[in-house]
Amino acid sequence: MKTQIIEELGQGGILLPTLVAEGLAANDRIKVRMSALQAAAQHARDPNRPASDLGIESRTAGIAPAAIATLIGGAHMIGRDRLAAPALAKLMKEIEDDAATMIRAVKAGTPDEGTKADARLEAIRSAGLLDPASEIEIARIARLTGVTDAAGDSLHRLVMDLHKQLNKLAASCSEEALDGAHVFGLHGEDRAAVAAFMTGLNATRGLRFNHPGLDTMATRAGGRLLIQNDIGTTDAHVVVIAVKKNAVTVTYTDVHLARAKFFMSLFDKFEATWSGLDRHTAAGLGDENSFYLVTGQYQADHAAKRNEFLSAIGAALVFLIDWNKARKLLRSWVAKDDAARILEWAARNLIGHRGFLELGGNELLGSAVRNAAPSRIGFGERLDQALGRAAAIDFLKAALRASTEALLAGRSVRTVRDQIEADLVRHLDRVDGTLLAAVLRQTGLAHDLVIAITRHIAAVRAGLPADGKLVAARCAAIEQKADRIALESRKEVDRLDARPVIGQLIDRIEDAIDELEQAAFVASLLPERADPTLLASLAELCVVAATAAETASKGIAAAMDVPEGRRVDSEDALAAVTRLIDAEHAADARERATTTLVFGGGFDVATSLSVIELARAIERATDRFAAFGHLLRRHIMIDLAA
Repeated sequence: MKTQIIEELGQGGILLPTLVAEGLAANDRIKVRMSALQAAAQHARDPNRPASDLGIESRTAGIAPAAIATLIGGAHMIGRDRLAAPALAKLMKEIEDDAATMIRAVKAGTPDEGTKADARLEAIRSAGLLDPASEIEIARIARLTGVTDAAGDSLHRLVMDLHKQLNKLAASCSEEALDGAHVFGLHGEDRAAVAAFMTGLNATRGLRFNHPGLDTMATRAGGRLLIQNDIGTTDAHVVVIAVKKNAVTVTYTDVHLARAKFFMSLFDKFEATWSGLDRHTAAGLGDENSFYLVTGQYQADHAAKRNEFLSAIGAALVFLIDWNKARKLLRSWVAKDDAARILEWAARNLIGHRGFLELGGNELLGSAVRNAAPSRIGFGERLDQALGRAAAIDFLKAALRASTEALLAGRSVRTVRDQIEADLVRHLDRVDGTLLAAVLRQTGLAHDLVIAITRHIAAVRAGLPADGKLVAARCAAIEQKADRIALESRKEVDRLDARPVIGQLIDRIEDAIDELEQAAFVASLLPERADPTLLASLAELCVVAATAAETASKGIAAAMDVPEGRRVDSEDALAAVTRLIDAEHAADARERATTTLVFGGGFDVATSLSVIELARAIERATDRFAAFGHLLRRHIMIDLAA
């Protein structure tokens, strides 16, 4: 009665906040009821499929869940194109009433828009689309809930347009702005909850940069606080938060299932329960004319925990803007799951992806590849194929961080490009380091061969049992393992277009291993009672070879750290080169001394040949180590000049 009198006095504007709140509540109800229509159609056509459960959505909108569940569960086909359902006529009348409530609020604030909406609703009525009856055509449900223009206007389209008008009115008629939120009709206890949500939202709002969105409206309706945020510009991308004391219900809609799952994942520290991910059909929304609805519930023990959850929701929303665009972009550089993980990392570390997109995104990465590695990464080649999975993920995380930090600090795009290019070069250097790690494994196997030969000679000298065949077999297995490493490493050198000198290092170590395996075979043929003097000379030669293998390992290990700018490592690597050359000279001298002993001792043919061949094989191995040292020096000088 008071409302009617005030309207008669021409002061209806006083009621506008209340009418808008009622209109927004009607919007919540009509969406649940249209979803129930769609769910009823799905169940009628496929009764063996479990019926959709809209219980949480119904309670959140103030609708009795049992009535909706009965309607959906009792829906059944009549003929090929019609269905019947319990209380269907009542539902249709309620849908019409909800639409009228929304129009009433819009008309109170913007009469012209309200009149147009009235005419649209009347046209829908006149077409018989809202006729209350116990049966309805499947095609009529599609016309009511679709949003395309192909079949003319629809109720769903009208509701969406009215919702936008109500949001504008809510902003224009708000009693105040609370930390950036347009609020009206709040109770005293509501203010802390709104402030908590806005604390989180404002903490990350800047990470959207120039993208529109994140406008917030809060009001009290139906005995609870309602907070709504438009997120971005997509029609079906909305979050509505209902707060009643310390209970929070989050209703989230999205056209992208992956983004909906991403949103839910951001609140894993809270004991919230999430339901839904139900697929709803509405022509004109998303690539497949569908969207997904998620409902989350959180019951806090006290207001402080409730506010912490509200703040977390507010802070997360900015990371939903253009999320799918960023995911698609990253998927061209790494695997699909890794792209999603990178975006989750960026959200959890308050970096986001909008800065990266703002500065060009794909062009930033493409420019870095063209300028820093035109011959290393082919057109269309993914970064995880060129750098390896872990390195590619690390590089892309750094690119997102650099973009965000640069925009926040006001640095130029050129600075960001340079930074990303330099980081790509560092990662490529680390790829070279990975290849060098394979060379390091080879040098370790070479050392194993020398030790095996040394121990066999020591056993023969001591008159202990020495199984020559076992030694030869063991060393042959080591050589085969080294061959496999060399083969795989060469493939990686070719695939990654790495420095040719790395392939040459692999070759030289493989040559040394071949010589040492041959030496092991000859050692296995040594007579059991070979002359102690000859064996002592061979043992000294083995010490030189072992030193060369150890020095090669130390040199390559130091060289792996040179790209990181460690001067001491470059000095250690170059010193190893000098020691390898010294070892070669020492081996030459020891091999000649051994040959002299053979020729001057009058030994039998078997002893003479086996000792000379063994000494020469070991000496040739040290020659290969020296050649390895020269190549290692070339590799180090390239790094130092970079």
